[in-house]
Amino acid sequence: MTGSRTPSLRTRGLGVRFGAFAAVTDVDLTLEPGARQALIGPNGAGKTTLINLLTGVLRPTSGSIHLGDRDITPLSCDRRARIGLARTFQINTLFPSLTPLSSIVLAICERDGLASTWWCPLRRMTPVYDEAHALLGRLKLDALADTPVSALAYGKQRLLEIALAMAAKPRILLLDEPAAGVPEDESGELFEVISELPQDISILFIEHDMNLVFRFSRRISVLVSGSVLTEGTPRDIAANPRVREVYLGTAGAAHG
Repeated sequence: MTGSRTPSLRTRGLGVRFGAFAAVTDVDLTLEPGARQALIGPNGAGKTTLINLLTGVLRPTSGSIHLGDRDITPLSCDRRARIGLARTFQINTLFPSLTPLSSIVLAICERDGLASTWWCPLRRMTPVYDEAHALLGRLKLDALADTPVSALAYGKQRLLEIALAMAAKPRILLLDEPAAGVPEDESGELFEVISELPQDISILFIEHDMNLVFRFSRRISVLVSGSVLTEGTPRDIAANPRVREVYLGTAGAAHG
C-alpha cells in the first residue's frame, strides 16, 4: 500500500436499473492504492454488472465513479482504458492464430498509437519487442512467446489475457473470474503470478473459489442482490455470521 489518502478507485451511490429491476443499488466501493481486493457474492449478485459499470460498458442510472480525483462517470470504455482502467473477461477474447509475443506487440502498438505501423521492420520496433518480452517474462510466459495461442493450456491463455491488459500500463486492473475454467492445479499458479504484479497497480478481482480469495486478497467486498453486504479483511469476512449464512456456508467455517 502507498501512503496516498486518495483512493485509486471509488464509487458513490452507484446503481443501474433495467426497467423495474435494480441490478446494482447504491454501491459505495473503495479501492485503495496497491489493493488486492476480492469481490464475492452468490450467482446473480451483480458482480459482473458492477465491473461493467466501472469500465463503462454500462451507464449507471445513479451515482458516480472516480479514478483518483477524477470523475470518470461520463467517459467511454476506450477513454477509461486510456487513463488507466483495464479489465479481463470471464471468457477470454484472444486471437488463437497469433502467438503471445505478436499479441502483446499489437497491444503495445495500439497503446502507443503505432497500430498502423506494427508490421514495419523489426529493427525499427526493438523497444516494442523488448517491452513485450519483458511483460511476457513477468507473467511467466516467456518460454511460450512463439507458441500459437490455440496451443496454450487454458491457464496460460488466462495469463496472456492479463498480460494484454497489463500492456495498457493500467493503474487499476479488474479481473472477472480469472481462474474460471482453469484446472485446480493451475489456478494457484495463476494467482501467484497475479500476486506478484507491481504494487502500484490496484487489483479488484471476482472469484468463486474461496481458497483463492482467502489466500490472495487483502480485503473482500461481499455483494448480495446488487448491494454491498459488508467489507473487511479475509479474517473479518470469514468470521461474519451474515456472510456465512448468505454465501460462504461451510467455506466460511473452513476459514474461520
